[in-house]
Amino acid sequence: MTETNIDVRGQTCPVPLVECRKALKKAAPGDEIIILGTHPASKKEIPMACTAMGLEVMEIEENADKEWKIRIKR
Repeated sequence: MTETNIDVRGQTCPVPLVECRKALKKAAPGDEIIILGTHPASKKEIPMACTAMGLEVMEIEENADKEWKIRIKR
């Protein structure tokens, strides 16, 4: 299993979702993608898109600075 980190903090839509999709295409089944971001809409859109693709959203965290982390299993 490989873990890929994508840092899109400071980026707005559609960049976080586009970067997430790129990483998911390269990932092998069982790999984890971890996305770090700050854009509130992307925090909602990325899990919805992953669920629509049949992928498992393992965790969504947000810290006090409004930075979020989403862990997805390919």
